[in-house]
Amino acid sequence: MPRPRLCRKIRFRAKVNYFKPQGIPMRNLKITSLTHEEMEALRLKNVKNLDQNEAAQKMNTSQSTFQRILSSAYRKISEALVNGNAIKIEK
Repeated sequence: MPRPRLCRKIRFRAKVNYFKPQGIPMRNLKITSLTHEEMEALRLKNVKNLDQNEAAQKMNTSQSTFQRILSSAYRKISEALVNGNAIKIEK
């Protein structure tokens, strides 16, 4: 049985739910989903310019878990950009 998930602090809610390539109808696009945790990790690391230890503390998680969340977000965004997918931010 896996360990129960800790409650992570999320202090940011995106104002939009989707990003998509211009000129392509949504019905023709695959969707790549980002979680709120991934968005918060991206915000803390790239917008607030915090190092991983500080960002992990703000999210109430370990540095290694923060790195996994961040890596997952980078992989999903890269896949969406390269393949022309829409990006959905989960609620």
